[in-house]
Amino acid sequence: MTDFVNTWIKFFVLLAPFFALSMFVLYTADHTARERRNLALKVTAAVFMVSLCLFFLGNAIFRVAGITIDSFRVGAGALLFLSAVNLVKGGEQLGSKEEDVAVVPLAVPILVGPATTGAILIMGAEMVTATQKAVALGALSCAILSVGILLLLADPIERLIRHRGIVIMSKLTGLVLSALAAQLIFDGARNLLTLKP
Repeated sequence: MTDFVNTWIKFFVLLAPFFALSMFVLYTADHTARERRNLALKVTAAVFMVSLCLFFLGNAIFRVAGITIDSFRVGAGALLFLSAVNLVKGGEQLGSKEEDVAVVPLAVPILVGPATTGAILIMGAEMVTATQKAVALGALSCAILSVGILLLLADPIERLIRHRGIVIMSKLTGLVLSALAAQLIFDGARNLLTLKP
């Protein structure tokens, strides 16, 4: 149960839900409540499909590319750190609100960006047994559903904490992401530098 909760928290933070919520609010400023609800469902479905593919294709990608999980861990950690810095600085740019933004850019790359992609690939590749994969997949699904619920509740949340509150929570998410990035880089570098007999 502890593994499930820990993995759920990691996935939830990796998806940067409050940053996604702030972007969702900005992209749907001129949408009706029904349009926002439909868009939130589309975003959730898109994130689930993309994450599921990444989770199960990790080992195959590593084999085809001829790289180790530790070297990928360092690279993904670096990207994750850059994403965390971007969250804290608030340097994202908006696209046109007239386009269908459910898959691009809300699902990819706002929720599932390069850094999140790398982390999901690594977590999927690290899970060896069927039990581990089931726990991780369940945690991933719950994290995505949690983000989906957050997007569905965008209207009342926006009224409650205002846009400034969402931005503050996004920056706090960036701080947690930076800690996860540091852990990824440290683990990967330590394993790469360990001399094996």
